[in-house]
Amino acid sequence: MSDQLTLAAETRDRVGKGASRALRRDGRVPAVIYGLNKEPDSVHLEEKALMKALMTGHFMNSVVMVNGVRTLPKDVSFHPVTDRPIHVDFLRIGEHSTVTVAVPIVFTDEDDAPGIKRGNGVLNITRHEIELVVDASDIPSEITISLAGKEIGDSIHISDVALPKGATPAIDDRDFAIATIVPPTVPTVEDEQLEAEVAEAQAAEAAEPTPVEPNDDNNDDDKITTQKND
Repeated sequence: MSDQLTLAAETRDRVGKGASRALRRDGRVPAVIYGLNKEPDSVHLEEKALMKALMTGHFMNSVVMVNGVRTLPKDVSFHPVTDRPIHVDFLRIGEHSTVTVAVPIVFTDEDDAPGIKRGNGVLNITRHEIELVVDASDIPSEITISLAGKEIGDSIHISDVALPKGATPAIDDRDFAIATIVPPTVPTVEDEQLEAEVAEAQAAEAAEPTPVEPNDDNNDDDKITTQKND
């Protein structure tokens, strides 16, 4: 089961872009808590504490207690340049609320997969997470899928996965694929020709003499003097 996290927060007296920028300058991150038919609460968190929670790797599928309020993170916005968190949305939930969360997938036993070990096959992953509908008190931290016995051409579908008790896929109208063991990529004649052309062009470019640029110190050594033969 995913660990429960705890974050301290303070109420935001003012909202708006100017107030949010001021909070961020002070090392705080604006956030909002909504849900359960209650008015949204505008709060702010310590950025360092939030970053520590984000670094656990399972922040988005963990129950987070924010000032004693049971929540589930729904969205974290990051600065496009610095990647620092700039806003968080939390959803209020009850202790046994039914929630939809994206749970990461972990593949194991690659050495026991003949298609990978002996056939040099490649694991082609089409889904790195599975959205599950679960009880808020039983959110799994990850879903483990064994590759033991898998051959080239074998596919893994959601029906092949042993889900935790009480958990069901959020997508329930089809048996969707999660991963496939595919054959190793074999270079084609076209690929080899393209590589040869690129190598030839690079060799020709390297063989060209580098022009000598005159310096800009206004000295006479930049000038080229032609000597006459006697």
